[in-house]
Amino acid sequence: MPLLRMPDSAFHPGHLVMVDIPGRTLESDTAAFLRRNHIRAVCLFRRNLGTETEVRRLVADLHDVLGPHALIGIDQEGGSVVRATFLPQAPAAMALGAIDDEALAEAVGAAVARGLRSLGINWNFAPVLDVNNNPANPVIGERSFGADPARVSRLAAAWMRGSLREGVACCVKHFPGHGDTHVDSHHALPMVDKSMAELEALELLPFRMLLSGPDPAPAVMTAHIVYPRIDANHPATLSRPLLTTVLRETMKYDGVVITDALFMKAVHERWGHARAAVMALQAGADMPLAQGSEHEQSLAVQAIEAALREGDLLPEQVLRAQARLQALARRFPVAPRAYPSDERAADDLLMRQAWARGLRALGGATPPALDQPLEVVTQASVASDGVSEAGVPADRVAALFAGHADVHLRTVPDLTHPSALDSPAGEPRRLRVLVSNQRRRYPAAAAGWAVDLHLVLWNPFQAEDIAAPALVSWGHAEGALDAVRRWLTGELEAGAGLPVPLGIHLRPAA
Repeated sequence: MPLLRMPDSAFHPGHLVMVDIPGRTLESDTAAFLRRNHIRAVCLFRRNLGTETEVRRLVADLHDVLGPHALIGIDQEGGSVVRATFLPQAPAAMALGAIDDEALAEAVGAAVARGLRSLGINWNFAPVLDVNNNPANPVIGERSFGADPARVSRLAAAWMRGSLREGVACCVKHFPGHGDTHVDSHHALPMVDKSMAELEALELLPFRMLLSGPDPAPAVMTAHIVYPRIDANHPATLSRPLLTTVLRETMKYDGVVITDALFMKAVHERWGHARAAVMALQAGADMPLAQGSEHEQSLAVQAIEAALREGDLLPEQVLRAQARLQALARRFPVAPRAYPSDERAADDLLMRQAWARGLRALGGATPPALDQPLEVVTQASVASDGVSEAGVPADRVAALFAGHADVHLRTVPDLTHPSALDSPAGEPRRLRVLVSNQRRRYPAAAAGWAVDLHLVLWNPFQAEDIAAPALVSWGHAEGALDAVRRWLTGELEAGAGLPVPLGIHLRPAA
């Protein structure tokens, strides 16, 4: 196709597509693929991140290939959704929601950005604006600042201010809201049967706040969710009524709109990469996130090219998208900045203090006496679910109880199995501590499990599944585990105040 001329550069369909890459180095064949398809946006994942030195080299090589308008993105939300785990680890949004301190949220957002900027990464897919008002939500949970849209708005806005001040673009997500789903869109297509008025009263409130004003969020990510009363045939990612009518026209948003990953089953199984990439642009998005094989990613670029040639996409549509993306890259260039050791140490301390401030004891939970015989039950290992990082292995759980004199550690393959906590026959009764560290809720049988203390290291709503006093950490980063260890030895008290309703079924401590 003939090139569509911009004032300062030539347009190519590949400019609109974000891809992922294999490995921890930029191999020559991958670099050739990126150049051949005129790609300028890459999203990095855990598999791409080796040592800090390796990541800086990778980002520098990508910048060289992608060009001056490169966009290098990552999911560095905090909590269990972090990719660069060697940087100071931010508390989960819900931990910040529990503390409810805007100054702290802003400081954490700035510290996250300083770490990313030191690597050369210029686009962070955070903060999450989803209002987690559904305890059964399988994918958001502690990634949300809470169940109150006003609190979510305030804290997310503060977090974003910190990030923008340090030179890293934010991307708020997942428009128009992923907090009230029973289905994970990585695995299936969720449906939320709410009217526009109901969305306006809850889910859209944080987006309205952060996408407007003198310094709105520079980018927003779409949700793969169908709202049948607004668009019965398409998820928000592919919905013109939501992306153009609501977001662009009604809310007057003129920043970058990027899709959630098109390889997720909610979209991929129904429309595929190529068709979905075009449909997203038609709906009002600027950049399809087309992860997948090089073949699939090439098909997405080719589909956009064909749609332009055949008139299914208009030149003015893609040129507007091009202009928004270039403006984002100019405002937030790939420009690595030094991260002095004293600044890094201060950021790490900030994160650890925030984790400690967010710790919450429910149902009258108190630490067991150091000489109390304990049975500690946990899962042997917890693999990554593709969204969050891997959970806490059993040896690190055991380390939490190093200050206790008599601890029997019992590991099970899967804590979500109904028989996971069946008591072994013939063993003397010890004070039983259950350490949960997987995302899913417990089975119905868990309501009858004999548990004396429940350490909830991940999904806070697991506290409602077991009738026992609970300690909620909102995550399992080093700072969270250190806070839990200090609480267990009596060095640290847990705070009060919750960002979501918890404790309905808790049994008070004996």
